[in-house]
Amino acid sequence: MATATSSETKPQSTKKLKVSHNVSFLSALPWIGPALFLIFLVVIWPVVILVRTSFTDISLAGSLLEFNGLANYRDLFANVDLYPVLRRTFFWVFGIVFFTIALSLPLAQLINQNFPGRKFVRWALIFPWAASVVMTSMIWTWILDAYSGELNLTLSELGLISEPVDWVGNPGTSFYFLMWVAIFVSIPFTTFVLLAGLQSIPNDIVEAASVDGATSWQIYRRLKFPLLRNSLLIATIINLINVFNSFPIIWVMTRGGPGYDTDTTTTFAYKLAFIESNMGQSTALGVLNFGIILIVVGFYLKATKATRTEV
Repeated sequence: MATATSSETKPQSTKKLKVSHNVSFLSALPWIGPALFLIFLVVIWPVVILVRTSFTDISLAGSLLEFNGLANYRDLFANVDLYPVLRRTFFWVFGIVFFTIALSLPLAQLINQNFPGRKFVRWALIFPWAASVVMTSMIWTWILDAYSGELNLTLSELGLISEPVDWVGNPGTSFYFLMWVAIFVSIPFTTFVLLAGLQSIPNDIVEAASVDGATSWQIYRRLKFPLLRNSLLIATIINLINVFNSFPIIWVMTRGGPGYDTDTTTTFAYKLAFIESNMGQSTALGVLNFGIILIVVGFYLKATKATRTEV
C-alpha cells in the first residue's frame, strides 16, 4: 500500500511543478514580452528575410524575382575574389584580437596601480573608445597622408625617409595600418574589462601570497592571471564579434582598395550589393557571415558553461 501511495503522489507533484512553471512564465510574460518582441523584430525577423532573400533571384533594381535555390551561393563560391577576402578576414580578426589582448593586459595592470595622476591616465585611455570610429579613422587617414600627414613629416624631419610614402594607398602597408587603427580603437574597452576583473580579485589572497614571499611577477602570473579568465573570455568574444563586423575603419580609410586588397567579408558584401549591384551574392555572403558569428557565439556559450561548471 505504501508503494502505491508513493507512485500516486509522484505524478501529482510533477503535475503541480509543471503548473507552477506555467504560472510563473505567464506572470513574467508582461515583463519580458516587450523584450522578446523587440528581439524578434530587430534580430530574428531580419535574419529570416536575409536567408529567404539569399535563395531568391534579385534584379539589378533590387526587386525580388523568383526562387532560384542555391544559385546565389554557387555564384558566390565561384567568385575568385572571395577566398583572398576570407583569408584576409580571419587574419584581420585574430590578429587584431590577439594584439589587443596582449597590449591591454599590461595596460590594465598599470592603471590598476596607485600612482599620481591615475585618474587622468584612465580618462585619456578611454577617449579613443568614446570617440566616433569614423572620426578616429579620418584622423588616422590624415596622419598617414602621403604629402601632408604627420607621420611622413616627422619621419622626413628625422631623416628616416627621403621621399613621401603613401602608407594607405600602398597594398604592402595599408592593411597593417588598418589593423593598427582597429587595435587602437579596441584597446580601451578591453583594458577596462580586464581592469574590472583585476579589481574583483580579493586583496586578501594577494596579500597572503606577498607574505609568503611571492614576487609581483609570480603573483600576477600564478594568481591574478588565472583569476582573470572570465574577464579575458568576455573581452575576447566581444572583440571577435566587433572586429569581424567592423566596417567604418576600412571604408573610411581605404574603401577596401586598392581593388579588394584591404576588404574583409563585411566591406566585400557591401561592395557586391551597392557597387557591383550583385545583391544575390551579397545576401549569400551575409548569411555566411551570420553563420560564422553563430559559431563564435556558440563557442562563447560553451566556454562560459564550462567555466561555470569548473567553478
